[in-house]
Amino acid sequence: PLLSAASSKPAGAVLSPHWQQVLPAATKDGLNAVSYVRENAEKYGLKKEYETLSLQSFFQKTIKMYAIVDIAGKQYKAEKDKFLYAPLMDQKEGAKVDFDKVLLVDNDGKVKVGAPTVKGAKVSAKVLEHVKGDKVIVFKKKRRKGYKVKNGHRQQFSKILIEDIKG
Repeated sequence: PLLSAASSKPAGAVLSPHWQQVLPAATKDGLNAVSYVRENAEKYGLKKEYETLSLQSFFQKTIKMYAIVDIAGKQYKAEKDKFLYAPLMDQKEGAKVDFDKVLLVDNDGKVKVGAPTVKGAKVSAKVLEHVKGDKVIVFKKKRRKGYKVKNGHRQQFSKILIEDIKG
């Protein structure tokens, strides 16, 4: 069954923030959350198609998956649909990139640690743009010698979007 006996929501699911506000009255009366929404769809501004909506639209399942990836000698925590600022890459904007040096994969509590990398694990990403970091000022001075040198530096980064984690 999709719904657990003790609760009116699917097992392992968490109510989305919108429905957390809408459904307190339904759970107080002991009604099933889905039937409550179907009965009061017009009240909450839902269209007539609400009867064909799946439980997926009412609930969001939270699965935590992340990987520790080695990119250009630095380690980053990669999560799906998150952005990373990695050292400048040779790829053009919009290009797909795969990272094979995955050091650790955590799939909802099931951790795989590589020695040194996890076999078969891969992180797919997309290069969104190339950007510059904040300016770093390098100031050198030797007192009483009249020696002052001021230099600036802006590190270049590639902004990437993590699309998929396999492993």
